[in-house]
Amino acid sequence: MDKTIDLIRAAVIAGIVAGTIDIGAAALINHVGPALILQGIASGLIGMKSYAGGAGTVTLGLALQLAMSIAIAGIYAVAATRLAWVSSRPVSAGLAFGLGVFVVMNLIVVPLSAFGPKPAHISLVWLLLNVLAMLVFGVIVAMIVRWGLRRSAAG
Repeated sequence: MDKTIDLIRAAVIAGIVAGTIDIGAAALINHVGPALILQGIASGLIGMKSYAGGAGTVTLGLALQLAMSIAIAGIYAVAATRLAWVSSRPVSAGLAFGLGVFVVMNLIVVPLSAFGPKPAHISLVWLLLNVLAMLVFGVIVAMIVRWGLRRSAAG
């Protein structure tokens, strides 16, 4: 039971840390404030009206971001307990996982959401910076989950 609790704790911490850094990265990449990024996340659920929602939709966006990030970290944590190479090679596995997250989010989740407005033009630099942000996200998750697994094994 303690191992499960340690793994859940690691996934929650990883999701919060990686998700928060992801908000900052998105703000930097898009040259906007974090509040607008969070309203953009909320728009995935409620559409364009999120941009007029003020603090309420900023809070909704934060809750959605953290929930998704924790769920994504949880998926990684489960994989790390079942696949030896994931737990033994956290940087490589984190990079691969981050790339996978980028693909799933951009080819499945965002197109199926109510997210708006859609970018009129996506540059190669913007694309590369967003891939890099997800690679960093994946490595952060991997390293924190590895810490959780080691803590569980030691305790």
